[in-house]
Parts: sequence; structure tokens; C-alpha cells
Amino acid sequence: MKRFLDFISVEKGLAVNTIESYKRDLKSYICYLKAQNIADIKSTSKTTIISYLLLMQKSGKASSSISRACAAIKSFYHFLARERYIDEDPTINLGTPKLEKKLPRVLTVQEVERLLEQPDTTDPLGFRDKTMLELLYSTGIRVSELISLTVDDVNLDMGFLRCFGKGSKERIVPIGSFAISYLRQYIIHIRNQLIKDKATNILFVNHKGKALTRQGFWKIIKKYARKAGINKEITPHTLRHSFATHLIENGADLRAVQEMLGHADISTTQIYTHLTKTRIKEVYDKTHPRA
Repeated sequence: MKRFLDFISVEKGLAVNTIESYKRDLKSYICYLKAQNIADIKSTSKTTIISYLLLMQKSGKASSSISRACAAIKSFYHFLARERYIDEDPTINLGTPKLEKKLPRVLTVQEVERLLEQPDTTDPLGFRDKTMLELLYSTGIRVSELISLTVDDVNLDMGFLRCFGKGSKERIVPIGSFAISYLRQYIIHIRNQLIKDKATNILFVNHKGKALTRQGFWKIIKKYARKAGINKEITPHTLRHSFATHLIENGADLRAVQEMLGHADISTTQIYTHLTKTRIKEVYDKTHPRA
């Protein structure tokens, strides 16, 4: 397994998060094999793999988790066959479980405005939080991309930022005027108070002057959602989903939204068109006299 992980890291260049996910999925699969008294990978078959995936399904695992585990297992067996650890790849013609398309939860424009009003901008950390929230909603970047930004990644004069998404793919995203204004003030007046003379190029830092974590940001956004009286389930992706939905609701081109979100396939972006149709139907049902 270590050789496989080295292979997908060095030769295939997969993202660190993807490699970690594959590692967890394969460890679970190997634990299952041990529980079935299968000591040699050569003794496994397509039936073994299907039985494992069915067990995941029966134990209530999400279809997205099963699909990812299937992808990890297939990739592992492809590698074993290629390197001649096994004679035949049992995953050939093994289908991937179909995912249920769950519509992401989004905030209304009014809820976003309430959320953005919550941070106390007279406090350095509050001003940082306000800037981060404004930037997330303005650009639709992922939280992992936000916390990885450096000072050099933002060009306020041109109104763009550079970020690195899944697979370390670089993209350029426009920044709105509100976010630019807060970013400029944050960089000039606030950031130096937080880094405390530490040598770092990271744009957003915590109270110790170190890079924020994804979990740290999640706590921040949940705190402000509570203060804003928003009862919806909030995730680190909530503002990203809201950004895309509000753009499409206001007539943005789907291809442009795809570029800004960094989706490799436009079918991923199309979920937001389904979401807007659902919301239009809800509005219709609530407001039309003969709905």
C-alpha cells in the first residue's frame, strides 16, 4: 500500500487530501479482509470487493463515501496488476455505485448579508473574520484555498486573486469591490497586528500569527451563523454554494461560474441550476394564487 500511495503522489500527482482519503479507504478495506481471514491480496475477487461495498451500504455509509472507497480500491488493484503483484485485476468491469445527487444547502441573499454583518470590525480578529467572509462570498473559493492564500496571491489593483484548487490546479478569480476594500484595510492595518513580527507570507492568520486550519474557520462561520439567527446547517462550503447559486439566479453564464469555481466538469456546476429551479418552484408555490 505504501508503494501505491507513493505512486499516486509522485507519478499521478494527486492532491494531498485525495491521497489521505485513499489511504483511509484502503486501510478500512484491509481491515475487512483481515476480519474475513484473507491474508493474501491474491485471494480476493470481485465478489470480495462487492461484499465489502454492500457491507458499507448496510452500515449506513453515504453513497459518496462508498463511491470514493470504490474508486480507491479500483485504483489500488490497477496498480497491483500493473506492477505484477497480482495476475488479474478483479475490478475490471466493476461499476461505481451511482451517487444520489443531493442539492447543497444555500443561504438567501438576506441571510448572507446578516452573516456578513456579525463580525466586530473594531477588533483585529473580528476584522479578519469579516474580510474572510466577504472574500469567500465574493469569490466562491473553497475554505482550503482561502486558508492557503498568501499576500502575493491577491492583486487588489487588478481585482483578482490566484488560488490552487484540487490537484494543485491554478486559477484566477475576480474579487468584488466590497471584498477588495476590506482586504486592503486588512493587509495595511490589521495583518501586522496578528502576525506579531513572525516571518510568514500567509494572508489570514490566527491570534498566534500562524495559518488558520479548516476546522478553525468552520468554528468561526458557525459562531457568526448562530449570532445571525441562521438555523440552517452551515458547512465550510455554504458560502461557496451560495455564491454560485446567487450568480446563476441573476443570469450568470454557467461556463463562467464553472471557471470561477474551478470545476473540471461542467456537470458538477449544473447542480446549481437544479437548485435555482427548485427555489423558483418554492417561490411559485408560495405566491401564486392557484399554485
